[in-house]
Amino acid sequence: GGITQHISAYTITKNNSEITFVDTPGHEAFKAMRVRGAGVTDIIIIVVAADDGVKPQTIESIKAAKESGAPIIVAVNKMDKETANLDMVKSGMAEYDILPADWGGDIEFVPVSAKSGLGIDDLLENILLTADVLELKANKDALAKAAVVEASLEKGRGPVATVIVQNGTLKVGDYVVCGSAYGRVKALIDENNKQVKTLCPSHTAQVAGLSEVPASGEIMTVMNSDKDAKAYALKRHEYDRHKELSHSTKSSLEDMTAMIKEGRLKSLKVVLKTDVHGTLEALKTSLSELRNEEVKIDVISTGVGGITENDVELASASENCILLGFNIRPTGSVKALAKQRGIEIRNYSIIYQLLDDVTAMLTGMMDTKYDEENTGQADVKDTFKTPKGMIAGCVVVDGRLIRGGLVRVIRDGVVIYEGELTSLKRFKDDVEEIGNGYECGVGIKGYDDVVVGDVIETFKRVEQKQAL
Repeated sequence: GGITQHISAYTITKNNSEITFVDTPGHEAFKAMRVRGAGVTDIIIIVVAADDGVKPQTIESIKAAKESGAPIIVAVNKMDKETANLDMVKSGMAEYDILPADWGGDIEFVPVSAKSGLGIDDLLENILLTADVLELKANKDALAKAAVVEASLEKGRGPVATVIVQNGTLKVGDYVVCGSAYGRVKALIDENNKQVKTLCPSHTAQVAGLSEVPASGEIMTVMNSDKDAKAYALKRHEYDRHKELSHSTKSSLEDMTAMIKEGRLKSLKVVLKTDVHGTLEALKTSLSELRNEEVKIDVISTGVGGITENDVELASASENCILLGFNIRPTGSVKALAKQRGIEIRNYSIIYQLLDDVTAMLTGMMDTKYDEENTGQADVKDTFKTPKGMIAGCVVVDGRLIRGGLVRVIRDGVVIYEGELTSLKRFKDDVEEIGNGYECGVGIKGYDDVVVGDVIETFKRVEQKQAL
């Protein structure tokens, strides 16, 4: 019923077996989410619409699936539609080495309909069959290791991470470390918003109790004590900091040239706040790709959670800066401060609308470019002095001369003047234009130095449509 923009995870039961699904968005901006989803799963289901067939994001998903090495099942959705064409999907996927089993390949294609429920049981049976063949195992008694699929800052709960346990059992009260974040598991909330005490391998829940919002894709590990967790997180924080500072400051001549060129680019500064870390990552990547040789995006600050007064102050202190919020709303005091500082806060809930608007802003910052369109040329045969200035007696030799347009005077192949053609006469009558082969009198605004033998050329400047 809409565009999927978050990664989500949930568990269902089929034939007394539990299957956990990790649902990743299809929009091209969420490439990192799809790759991360492929990395934490044992079986990959590529969903292809029966009426649309293979699209660019399908090709990208195939690539991520192949790189992960996990077995693939293709679910052909929307089979209830009249325009559904299963063979078109099969042939399109076969072009990318996803060969259907009934065509001699090893990939199962399951026709389904999310709307009517057609084929869903077949899909689940296929998943369980594939899982049996894989003989997947995990140790329930080990110290838990879980992958973070999404992370956010929630009111009342603080930093929250959605995790899938890969090994061991995660319990309330465990001391955990997750990148530079650490803490004690205060609560485990499953996808039905119910609190659970333990989380077994391949199960998913939101973990509350961390010191900060971890990055999506981080591994959460259970430690023996709070002291160990804190020490490990501090080490990781120091490592990340040194890694950032250790980038070489030495520059080659090419690097310096590139830096000088970069300095000449017009930049639109952006402060970006989103509801979850995965969306932040996707938007930051997509925004950094919006650039050409004239304009670019400079993301000066990012964060998960609501827009704060500090964000407004930062945007206010930066020239040419906008505040973008995704799936969040500024509160009264923040809105009041933004109005006082003259800072525009733009809120979005659909990713391509945000990207389209920012693209339009960047396009508006680009210098106007013009194409030149020559309309006609005339040879000067004689000149006459009049009280209103010099008039050139001409014969049009190409196209047509147009009054009120732009004109240039060419002498021996060199342009010696550019200006405006203000007077155009045929005998004694003022005319708007003169066609090829006709004689006419031409007056050029503010220029009297026309001589016999000059060429007068009229032209138009047409504004180019700007695009990134």
